[in-house]
Amino acid sequence: MQRIPEPELMNDFAQARAYAMADFEEPHSHFIELFKEQFPESFDDAALDLGCGSGDITVRLAEVFPQCRIYGVDGANRMLQFARNRIDHLMLHERIKLIHALLPDVDLPLKRFNTIISNSLLHHLDSPAMLWQMVNDYSQSGSRIFMMDLMRPESREQAEKMVRKYSDSEPDILKEDFFNSLLAAYRVDEVEAQLKDAGLDYLTVKAVSDRHLVIYGTRP
Repeated sequence: MQRIPEPELMNDFAQARAYAMADFEEPHSHFIELFKEQFPESFDDAALDLGCGSGDITVRLAEVFPQCRIYGVDGANRMLQFARNRIDHLMLHERIKLIHALLPDVDLPLKRFNTIISNSLLHHLDSPAMLWQMVNDYSQSGSRIFMMDLMRPESREQAEKMVRKYSDSEPDILKEDFFNSLLAAYRVDEVEAQLKDAGLDYLTVKAVSDRHLVIYGTRP
């Protein structure tokens, strides 16, 4: 099945609210577990979260690594409003700073980060080279890089089955977004080709579920 792109931003209020209120406990916990497997050492420097959305992964990382500071960037202001609410509720506003910007046009407070993460951003991008350029520009030797994203199934029928299996109890708007995101996602071999073109082939790409892949490694 060929990739079918979807809009890069989730800036509709109903769409953003459905995403922010959805039950992502299983995949988001898996993200943190896999990150800790690759990078078990605690760190107290700054991390960059690209496409932080409603901030659930951002908050989880901050709670697991209580000494770190995190800068979350997203282009959808509606999503960031839910992230702000979550961060304020947990009183993490001193450690998590949110930045509204469209990548790559973002003014970041640091020139380099020792940790760069991203969750479910890649499949929104019709030009993934922009994301990989951000990784090149804002990482340095020793930087930890960890990203998780959806992985495109073999057919529309398989995508429909995944929607029924994993989001059957969610609102229709979220089911539709999940289906469209599956069709827009990249496969392991496609991401490997992107990384090679970007000079990031030191990163590893692997499937970690029937619908997710991860990209991870330490910059030489």
